[in-house]
Amino acid sequence: MTGATSAENGRWKQSYATAAGLRLRVGRHGTGPPLLLITGIGAHLDMWAPFARHAGERELIAFDPPGAGLSQRPPLPLRMTGLARVVTDLLDTLELERVDVLGYSFGGGLAQELAHRAPDRVRRLVLCATAPGLGGSPPKPMAALMLATPARYYHPRLLELSVAHIAGGRTAREPGALREHAGERLLHPPSALGYAYQLYAVAGWSSLPWLRSVTQPALVVAGDDDPAVPLRNGRMLAARLPNGRLLVVEGGGHLFLLDEPESAAGAIRDFLDAP
Repeated sequence: MTGATSAENGRWKQSYATAAGLRLRVGRHGTGPPLLLITGIGAHLDMWAPFARHAGERELIAFDPPGAGLSQRPPLPLRMTGLARVVTDLLDTLELERVDVLGYSFGGGLAQELAHRAPDRVRRLVLCATAPGLGGSPPKPMAALMLATPARYYHPRLLELSVAHIAGGRTAREPGALREHAGERLLHPPSALGYAYQLYAVAGWSSLPWLRSVTQPALVVAGDDDPAVPLRNGRMLAARLPNGRLLVVEGGGHLFLLDEPESAAGAIRDFLDAP
């Protein structure tokens, strides 16, 4: 791994790696089979901390996507295919031949693209709170409005005003759930341009034309109270993936894996550990 710095942050061992010419922050911890974590839009690797405590005996590998967290923004915006090439190159840099992949929201779209473009690099696929893109069910209007801007990453008050509309579930029902992890979410805000690049990457993107060719075992996890990614998207993904199955988190919102990771972590562990 290249880069000038390496440090411990909680249980994460952090370094910088170069992938497709971009300097990316990478976090790793634990031992065992590797699980690559791909974040949601605007998010950074530190936000995985709640799930990491429930992930079981495996090595977690997380990274700040290009233009988010502490990773370098590309000189020009990339589409999802370009971002998948960055992830493939990152796996090469980290000398990871084959990994399980968990993608969250925007990261779930990128995980689908990765499994499609580099099927030999993905052993099993976990898709959380995500959609097939164009052709799926859109967010509720207020959630869509709040997702169009990174403002929620810049100030506690903006986070409080916007995230309940995006997340639903426990985040909306219990204000304390949001405050519990607010520090992690505000730690490394994305730049406005980096966030715009991510919006550009997913605009008009769809996995529906090729989703039936993604043959890896896949677990689709969706909350039934998710205003950002309605449950119909999870049902659509599970139905079209040849080896897909659906887990519905009752009362779960968009952030179930961060605000109540125990609701799905056990099923994810069982799926990844199965023969």
